[in-house]
Amino acid sequence: MFKYWYGHQYNVVKWADSLSDAYRLECGVRQGGLTSPKLFSLYIDRLIGELSNAMVGCSVGGKFINNISYADDMVLLSPSISGIQDLLTICERYADSHGLRYNASKSELLVFKAGTKSYPRTPQVKLGNTPLKIVEEFKYLGHWVTSSLTDNMDIERERRALAVRSNMLIRRFARCNRNVKITLFRAYCQSFYTCSLWINYTQKTYNALRVQYNNAFRMLLGLPRHCSASGMFAEARTDGFHAIMRKRVASLLRRIAGSPNSLLETVAGREDSPFHYSWNKMHYMWST
Repeated sequence: MFKYWYGHQYNVVKWADSLSDAYRLECGVRQGGLTSPKLFSLYIDRLIGELSNAMVGCSVGGKFINNISYADDMVLLSPSISGIQDLLTICERYADSHGLRYNASKSELLVFKAGTKSYPRTPQVKLGNTPLKIVEEFKYLGHWVTSSLTDNMDIERERRALAVRSNMLIRRFARCNRNVKITLFRAYCQSFYTCSLWINYTQKTYNALRVQYNNAFRMLLGLPRHCSASGMFAEARTDGFHAIMRKRVASLLRRIAGSPNSLLETVAGREDSPFHYSWNKMHYMWST
């Protein structure tokens, strides 16, 4: 049934009341289809297995790891250029055997800096005979990863997003009552996506996000610009900036501790890691 179904896929483009000529869909699962996640998992699971069995990659806390995947977003990890090329060759060979082809223009190469060492020239890494673009940062699942492993860029991304959301609330809901505004603020301005992963940043960048958060609440409720931040959040029974950060970290720690994932088990068991140091420091600093 599936073979016939996917062997006779046709698509058309609709513009107003007009339809284009039908054309074949040669590869890929149906977007939004109930069976699509299972079918894609069948495809990607064997590729992950081949990569993991290649014994080329990084050692993270004694655990061997060379690929991280979420749906069709895959990251390959290796301590050497030749290792990355070997992993890419495995991916190419696997895709070719399934009638697929990677888009090299949507793939990037990032070389993490090792302390103070610098490399004036990075050898080419090719995907399908196309050299990959070498970048200093890339966005993975909405989070900015940089070659220096600093979080300033991602914090600035969140500050800008917060500014957009808060300005939208201030403009569209100016006539609403106080309780409605507080509810909207909690829903749209307290997410701080991936904030629990921020451990390496400048205080200036971090404070800029905190000030943006405080000012957004003041402007939404029409409060004086220099009123006490802790006082206004306490009166509104709403979490302040530091309370949100502590809660996000505690939530992440709880989920990591209860996860069966081998990589997360490694992170949970390494209390001397930068993550644990930063998380413990955050709770200690704001509880004393």
